[in-house]
Amino acid sequence: MSSPLTPAGQNDRAFATLRQFVRKRPTVECCEMCSTPLAGEHQHLIEPAARKIVCACDPCAILFSGQSVMKYKRIPRRIRALPEFQMTEAQWDGLMIPIEMAFFFKSGDPAKVNAFYPGPAGATESLLSLEMWSEIEAENPQLQEMEPEVEALVANRVGVGRGAAAQYFVVPIDECYKLVGLIRLHWHGLSGGTEVWREVGKFFTSLNERAENSSRKAHA
Repeated sequence: MSSPLTPAGQNDRAFATLRQFVRKRPTVECCEMCSTPLAGEHQHLIEPAARKIVCACDPCAILFSGQSVMKYKRIPRRIRALPEFQMTEAQWDGLMIPIEMAFFFKSGDPAKVNAFYPGPAGATESLLSLEMWSEIEAENPQLQEMEPEVEALVANRVGVGRGAAAQYFVVPIDECYKLVGLIRLHWHGLSGGTEVWREVGKFFTSLNERAENSSRKAHA
């Protein structure tokens, strides 16, 4: 016959039960404007001055739609694949990006374009030749439609030298931060390892599946 629990044993059992409950309790994201619980897929705002992404509910996000002088801007959800994007090897080299992947977005100043490339330490800014960017933009009018601060051109040229096709998309800026985050999370060793490139592949496959094909849309 087992002996009854001592008060200390009862406390241990109670704490064990509480820990189990806490582990099973789901984490719920909340709107950073009004604290309303959010679904897994939800709106984002950006604070351009700090380049900070903020989670928001639909009503709060709508308040910042089309506003150019407010602290926050609503990040759009559209993704556009650019299968006919034109860029020569010389033009890419002229952008002075040290790796084969980068994203570009316009700042509030219409004359400034920011270029970043992801890596194991996060996103690194690259000095951009505006003359070269202007040349690329002239050949690809879709870039003139990018909304400053909230949309970006993301270029994936990994493997182009080995015969792989380059991929170009105009995406919401939070997708670029997602790419940076997954590379930081999965990078191992000097070359990144198999896992990180598998995750990068999944990321671009997802973009392609969710994208509006600009070429097809233009000819519809």
